[in-house]
Amino acid sequence: MKLLVTGSAGLIGSEVCRFFSKLGYEIHGIDNNQRKCFFGKSGDTSKITTQLQEKIKNFHHYDCDIRDREKILNLFKQIKPNAIVHTAAQPSHDLAAKIPFDDFEINAVGTLNILEAVRSHCADSPMIHMSTNKVYGDAPNKIKLKELETRWEYDDPKYKNGINENFSIDQSKHSIYGASKLSSDILTQEYGRYFGIPTCCLRGGCLTGPNHSGVELHGFLSYLLKCNVKEQKYKVFGYKGKQVRDNIHSEDVASFINLFIKNPKPAAVYNIGGGKDNSVSLLECFSLAENISGKKMIYEILEKNREGDHIVYFSDLTKIKEDYPEWDISKNIKTIFSEIIDNWLSKNE
Repeated sequence: MKLLVTGSAGLIGSEVCRFFSKLGYEIHGIDNNQRKCFFGKSGDTSKITTQLQEKIKNFHHYDCDIRDREKILNLFKQIKPNAIVHTAAQPSHDLAAKIPFDDFEINAVGTLNILEAVRSHCADSPMIHMSTNKVYGDAPNKIKLKELETRWEYDDPKYKNGINENFSIDQSKHSIYGASKLSSDILTQEYGRYFGIPTCCLRGGCLTGPNHSGVELHGFLSYLLKCNVKEQKYKVFGYKGKQVRDNIHSEDVASFINLFIKNPKPAAVYNIGGGKDNSVSLLECFSLAENISGKKMIYEILEKNREGDHIVYFSDLTKIKEDYPEWDISKNIKTIFSEIIDNWLSKNE
């Protein structure tokens, strides 16, 4: 079985490569280390690619930009993968506004290139696209909220379990990043409905884990814990530091992808995140980080929030668990924090 992974040096991409190599898959990874261009030295993922090449026997690396349509089509023609996991993206909410053409060309047009390559050369192969909760824009902010001591919380029983897949993706501020990812999400669904390709959009909450190269503009939890370990100041953008996110370990994402590949459906859409149990506010993050690392969290709360940002977001996991009852969250929030902190403590950077 051949698995093709775009963004193979990223958090989810590299986790998927490792996970499926243990299942005996031949892994084909596409990654051109664009994160270094986006985020500088701290975003460099070349070490991850080297590790994959050294540790995975049947790993094949392709230094390819997903915007290069001809090269992508030729690669798919050559490989004819049995399954595709598309994680390559411009991933930063904040950076997108500064590079809107790059953002849209990578996220939307790049995804179209992948979808056309699938349709042309392996239309029966499951194609899983890593989408984002930003497809819902800031519409979740319109839900009635209540302010607690350390967090904001939904004050509407309809959302006691979080945001489900029927929540509106229209008439809201998405950020430029959210708009480009929504385009790729809808394209992926359409290739499933219109052409019958077994596609899946995974609208992720905060995807994280010890292999995340978190930077200020992307990968908040990894970056927050890096600041704690390195005793650097962390900037909080608005909402009193009480904004809430759900966090899911990259291994739990990979395990679901495996189940979908075994039992695919066309045009599937799932919210995938830590759910309410793995939700945490920034203030709660600071307290938990201090308890685990033993180091004081240094932070500054700014008045202005990020444009199009969520005040509270956690995923309603009802649908994904109903369709795939054998899947569940295996790593709780304390385990996630401990693994990331241990990883940063082991580094000298």
